[in-house]
Amino acid sequence: MIILKPQALILQIMYLFILIVGVLFLCYATIMLLYKHWFIKLKPYVPQTTYPPKTSFTILIPARNEAENIGLLLQSIIQQEYPIDLWEVIVIDDFSTDATTKIVLQIANLYPNIQLVELSKVLQGTQLNSYKKKAIETGISMAKKDWIVTTDADCLAPKEWLSTFDAYIQEKNPVFAGGPVAFTNDGSVLQTFQCIDFMALQGITAAAVSAGLHAMCNGANLAYRKDIFYDVNGFKGIDNIASGDDMLLMNKIKALYPDRMGYVFSPKAIIRTEPMHTLSAFINQRIRWASKTNKYKDVSVVVVLWLVLLLNIGLLAMPFAAFFYHPLLWFWLLLIILKTWIEASFAVHIAAFFSINLKKRDMLLQFPHILYTSFAGCFGMFGKYSWKDRKVK
Repeated sequence: MIILKPQALILQIMYLFILIVGVLFLCYATIMLLYKHWFIKLKPYVPQTTYPPKTSFTILIPARNEAENIGLLLQSIIQQEYPIDLWEVIVIDDFSTDATTKIVLQIANLYPNIQLVELSKVLQGTQLNSYKKKAIETGISMAKKDWIVTTDADCLAPKEWLSTFDAYIQEKNPVFAGGPVAFTNDGSVLQTFQCIDFMALQGITAAAVSAGLHAMCNGANLAYRKDIFYDVNGFKGIDNIASGDDMLLMNKIKALYPDRMGYVFSPKAIIRTEPMHTLSAFINQRIRWASKTNKYKDVSVVVVLWLVLLLNIGLLAMPFAAFFYHPLLWFWLLLIILKTWIEASFAVHIAAFFSINLKKRDMLLQFPHILYTSFAGCFGMFGKYSWKDRKVK
């Protein structure tokens, strides 16, 4: 048996570490370049002809303590350039303790196609792990229209939102259609970071659609036929998972209707939403998103998410490992530069679609991105998180 000296053992461990991180980086770089290629190929949706309004929509808005936002969202929906008889809104109040219900009722008194449902009266004391799914399920049971549209209470919809979805549905005949979402930005470091990070996720979503994969979507801008929701047994089988009212449902629908999945890649369909206002709220949001990772049945999605997590953990650990093997620091700097360049070359195309102004100094956000991705990824898959004053597992 060969017994290695401590220095030789450390050297072998460092070589193995370099090999593992290097392979992870090459895989990541290849995937990102593919995403960039697919995104550039995807052209914004423009209707081939003028379609008379036809599709009827029930817009579902789960809301919990959204008094500051719900009125603005409802006004943006009221101002839609779409026949009022073809849409309705159901706001499902999720145990709000502020003035959310009061604001909704005031607006509903003026517009009969807007109504409020209080989840507390539906559940009557029953405890759940996913209140949002129950809210959406309750809204669907009351929907009078053919298509369900979900959005969040802190969003704003452009005037041509419904008309663009209608044209897409009439032209493409999908049973499920996602749409783009963008964060607003007040210019602060925290909001700029979230805006760029979320923009990248949206770019990957669109790129996957371009490749025919339909790997991701966002519940802030989602539409599906009501009868299809019942065809796939709704949230049955995923109703005990706190998050995933969007992607996990999409996977169920995709399993039955793989050729009828859509994505309305149009600036006229972009839903704008606020980022988190505090660092703790931001981390909790990302942990909540990461908590779905091991619940996906799409192997390609799980592999990519694990690849991103492991690479970032490796990049986070590398400067510390350089204390034992100094050349690691130069290898780490090389990977950081290459990673930043690859991501930036993709980001400029995504930013152009979302009309986001990227600055050179934004590249420095690469460093907190590595830290937060490692932290949120680990806690999302192995820990618990707090969301709107609720502890969730």
